[in-house]
Amino acid sequence: RITMFIKLYDEIPEEAKTIREAVFIKEQGFKDEFDEIDDVAKHVLLFDGDIPVGTCRFFFSEERNCYVIGRIAVRKEFRGKRYGEKVLQGAEKAVRDLGGKVVELSAQCRVADFYNKQGYTGLNDIHMDEYCPHTWMRKNLAV
Repeated sequence: RITMFIKLYDEIPEEAKTIREAVFIKEQGFKDEFDEIDDVAKHVLLFDGDIPVGTCRFFFSEERNCYVIGRIAVRKEFRGKRYGEKVLQGAEKAVRDLGGKVVELSAQCRVADFYNKQGYTGLNDIHMDEYCPHTWMRKNLAV
């Protein structure tokens, strides 16, 4: 039996750093994975038993006037088991608990369908993040 649970952190935990380094730097070749947003964001860490398997961060963006979820990552050996959905749902619940009604995220275009299936709508705003095309997507949490 798999026991999953989510923990919320004010500062990025080492386990989340390790997951993000493996996924975004080693697998996908991003150079600028960590930034000043990590210092102000809340961080979600998903565990399977006592093993950290996935992470993301969220923060309120004055510029976008809503909460933004980002850096969603699941360890390679745990993919295909709906952990990405669980990480995203954990962040959405935390945003709801803070009174947020809308969330946005900047999705890699190649995985936009994953977010569509989670109820996100594309905003037709393609932009580059390092070498990779991304698109802004939005979800209404009040539904």
